[in-house]
Amino acid sequence: MGCARFFLFFAAMNKNQPPIERHPWSPFIPPEPRYLFLGTFPPKPERWSMPFYYPNKINDFWRVMGIIFCGDRDALWCHEAKRFDLDAIKALLNREGIALWDTGMAVRRLKDNASDKFLEIVEPIDLARLLDEHPMITQVITTGEKATGVIAEQAHVPVPAVGMPVDCRVGEHGIRLWRMPSTSRAYPLALEKKADAYRLVFGR
Repeated sequence: MGCARFFLFFAAMNKNQPPIERHPWSPFIPPEPRYLFLGTFPPKPERWSMPFYYPNKINDFWRVMGIIFCGDRDALWCHEAKRFDLDAIKALLNREGIALWDTGMAVRRLKDNASDKFLEIVEPIDLARLLDEHPMITQVITTGEKATGVIAEQAHVPVPAVGMPVDCRVGEHGIRLWRMPSTSRAYPLALEKKADAYRLVFGR
């Protein structure tokens, strides 16, 4: 195949690929971060109930946090507005030292949904750089299998079992890596069981 035909072929292949989406938000870092929760990538904006992490109304992450820290699955939900209460969420994160980011900085959606199974990570997180900037973080918690795989690769360790943390290093930093069950409703585990798994991270 000649050079001209090769480049035409390559351009046609790229044209048929889904577009690359870049992450819409910066990491959320509280004043004294100790925990870092990492998902994969936000859903499409039409699924957001707020411009913040875990924005989908049917994702149970904030219900899990409500159960653990407030004893109420709806403590971070605003019934009147039918959305999560972002002010209450940020207050909790700041109080407990919980940082948030994702493992995909740029992705392609291979299907028109939010499933991790159909996300191609084009640019992964640079976790070592984030830890250089925030060395107080020692607990890294991934909320799903794909996110865990990204961090396990950067830490050069096998993907841990759910709820079974491993001590490892990323760059110059020692961390404890936790793999937690996905808080998506598609993950077949009851809400209270998910909360029980996440409690282990906080020793509650």
